[in-house]
Amino acid sequence: MRLCLTIAATLVVFTAAPALAQQQQKMAPPPGAMAPGKPAQGQPPGPPQQAQPSPPKPYKPVAIKLPEPVTDPSFEAFRKQVSDAAQKKDRAALSKLVVAQGFFWDRESGDGADKKKPGVDNLATALGLNNKDSAGWDMLAGYSQDPTASPTPDHKGSVCAPADPTFNDKDLGDLLKATKTDVPEWGYPVTAGVEVRDKPQKDAAVVDKLGLNLVRVLPESTPGAAVAAMIRVVLPSGKTGYISSDALAPLGNDQICYIKDASGWKISGYVGGGESP
Repeated sequence: MRLCLTIAATLVVFTAAPALAQQQQKMAPPPGAMAPGKPAQGQPPGPPQQAQPSPPKPYKPVAIKLPEPVTDPSFEAFRKQVSDAAQKKDRAALSKLVVAQGFFWDRESGDGADKKKPGVDNLATALGLNNKDSAGWDMLAGYSQDPTASPTPDHKGSVCAPADPTFNDKDLGDLLKATKTDVPEWGYPVTAGVEVRDKPQKDAAVVDKLGLNLVRVLPESTPGAAVAAMIRVVLPSGKTGYISSDALAPLGNDQICYIKDASGWKISGYVGGGESP
């Protein structure tokens, strides 16, 4: 439940929603369904059947409270340093902004950091900064643009960004059950009053506006150049429309973490799967 990074980061998450849904929370097959990868009797072998998303339907809105920016003025200056290093792909400058030792990398399988290596090496591995075709430097620049951060209970002194919005976990559980959806299908507007349009075009007619509530994103891609900047959402009424992709943040984004000591702010860790296998 984390704030989006940049337009590009949001696009990566939502346009890849089907893959994310399979990775993070596969939907259970209906009763009598065959096992994945096993062809039905009398049918030729083929690729495994993928669960179809639940059709759009009305749902009860779940209110959210957006995270607030960090008030420490030095945090903004530090983020600018990270942004400059990322934009220039300057490994030497970045190394001065990362803890030398004690870097953590929280993954589902545990701490992925190699404690024998400097912090910047672990960060580079997590974001794929050493990979020629990786978007890691862009991701790092995107993280640096987010002014929010929240404490992490697993690492004393560190705060992680983007910060989580606040909402009722039980209400989310009830929402998923009622709509027969999974967490990767939901996001939240980064501001109130996001305009919903009737077509995937930024100059299309406005049919509604989003409040500060969780909103369902349909995992689909409509052909056309304009769709790269627009995503289709389901409104609480059950009707669908299109919004600007940078106006909605996905739930469950990865986070970059920071710590402040006598020398100032440093990148202290990373939370998420990262780029490496």
